[in-house]
Amino acid sequence: MPDPLTTTAFDPALWTTREIAHQPEVWRELAASLHRDRERIAAFLAPLTAREDLRVVLTGAGTSAFAGQIVAPALARALRRRVDAVATTDLVSNPRDHFADDVPTLLVSFARSGDSPESLAAVRLADELLSEPHHLVLTCNPDGALYRRATGLALLMPEDAHDRGFAMTSSVTSMMLAALVVLGGFDDVATLADAAATALPALEKLDLDADRVVYLGSGALAGVARESSLKLIELTAGRVVSYFDTPLGFRHGPKSVLTDSTVVVVYLSNDPYTRRYDLDIVHELRRALPEGRVVSVGCLGDDETWSFPTLGGLSDSAVAPVLLLVAQHLALARSLALGVDPDNPFPANEVNRVVKGVTIHGLDQ
Repeated sequence: MPDPLTTTAFDPALWTTREIAHQPEVWRELAASLHRDRERIAAFLAPLTAREDLRVVLTGAGTSAFAGQIVAPALARALRRRVDAVATTDLVSNPRDHFADDVPTLLVSFARSGDSPESLAAVRLADELLSEPHHLVLTCNPDGALYRRATGLALLMPEDAHDRGFAMTSSVTSMMLAALVVLGGFDDVATLADAAATALPALEKLDLDADRVVYLGSGALAGVARESSLKLIELTAGRVVSYFDTPLGFRHGPKSVLTDSTVVVVYLSNDPYTRRYDLDIVHELRRALPEGRVVSVGCLGDDETWSFPTLGGLSDSAVAPVLLLVAQHLALARSLALGVDPDNPFPANEVNRVVKGVTIHGLDQ
């Protein structure tokens, strides 16, 4: 069995290539922008987050939903409040389930375009069903309906975070960092940007020679695994099959997906307790699969295929934007190796950059 790690030449003319590569600079620009706007941000958020009965709901569709799943653990710890990550696609179809508790609620909307029908409907449903809804919008598009119609606080990401490529790359990592900074008090964006910039030259040489890839992660890294899987499916137009799970959950049936040609990527937690379970599955799968088919990614340097050692002291939510660089590069490389245009993997519009065809039904219908 050949080593799955191979080399693919990236095309610098592609938007997706550039949008993955410029993330360290975009993150630095974002941190500076949020610092300049800190008084306006604090004036809106401080009175809300001081309330012990506040509930925070992180929402978005697709990749934007996974952003909420990734940052939720860190925000819950920082705020010491109830923080739930609920996709707009779940909120819109079952609003009374997710807004069953009529408590003061901060709805945090992640949206690259701000024009997805579910994003707009989720805001409307919160206003209809909750007696005290508050809104924080994190978006990349100043012309999007979500930003233009926003009440509460709307924060615009740097212009370069508004990806022109099909898949969300710099947009999602920027919105995640914005949430961690303004809600979680995270103040070390520079360390993340430096680590990413240092790793980029090596990551740009990677590809995975596999037609089936599994991503595994625990806690916040479960969201990273889920987003990694989606990125690979999107950029290869479904030609590479991908699956995601947690290290413990994977043994309970989903492990059946493994073949000798499968590659498994395991994200290793920075939490020492959680990391034991992550390493257990790494060692188990390395005994079961041919050599080189299990790739571990982490920040502490032990038994890792790819390591970001300067980030070992940060939470898993905080290091997630850098870990996602691995998945973004692997998805891009596979796309190019298969002859798929990563900027437009669905030229016949089978899948759209901004979702279309969704009918939003009124609660009174």
